[in-house]
Amino acid sequence: MSTSTLLVNIDPARAIARITLDRAPARNALNNALCRELHQAVLAVGAQPDIHVLVIDANGPVFCAGADLKERQGMDDDQIRARRLRAFALYAAIEALPIPVFAVLDGPAVGSGCEIASACDFVIASTRASFRYPEARWGTVGATQRLPRIVGRQLAKELMFSGRAVGAEEALRIGLVNRVVAPEALQATVTELAASIADGPSHALRSAKRVLDSGLDDSRHGALAREILAIEDNLNAGTWKAGISTFAGGPAHE
Repeated sequence: MSTSTLLVNIDPARAIARITLDRAPARNALNNALCRELHQAVLAVGAQPDIHVLVIDANGPVFCAGADLKERQGMDDDQIRARRLRAFALYAAIEALPIPVFAVLDGPAVGSGCEIASACDFVIASTRASFRYPEARWGTVGATQRLPRIVGRQLAKELMFSGRAVGAEEALRIGLVNRVVAPEALQATVTELAASIADGPSHALRSAKRVLDSGLDDSRHGALAREILAIEDNLNAGTWKAGISTFAGGPAHE
């Protein structure tokens, strides 16, 4: 399936969906159309119980150059406000997906591109990837919530206030990415990781993601209670039996 700004591919045999940003001539800048269509595609993938993993990548040498400033030049304040709220809803939708989500970067991510990547569960990058948070330098505000939760308050302020680019190796060191590989190894690495995760018991993986994400915003005792409830839920669903079968060399899928 394709739209004016995206390519969407479903691999039912592997239970993996892939959404590819497809505005390469515009450096995959986030305009209203891409924002809307990406949000719709994310929700559509999330509604399919047979999809266990989502991969988000991009065509062209840039993952996402941030907001489409050419589109923004013709907007008034209310239109800019509506566009930014639409983007916030998109990031939240990615973050709220019950399945593991990969961001795959083979080039720069700027502004909104960094937010898309940070909303995912895993970021796999090539040595050509970089991150830049220029909002404060452009006279606006952005990345104030996800970035400090990943790299810490002081470093987040440095990156936002300076607007400097973070290369792939530094991004790995400070926690912005999970792995850095050579460009020619990127797709094989992502395919292997995504397949290994998609092969696991889906109900248990979804429960683990939900409890981990919600528990980080809870007290230690509250988070433990969430985990106990999730364990009970998986016992009731019988997913532990599927896990034992997989471990023993039986069927991999539930």
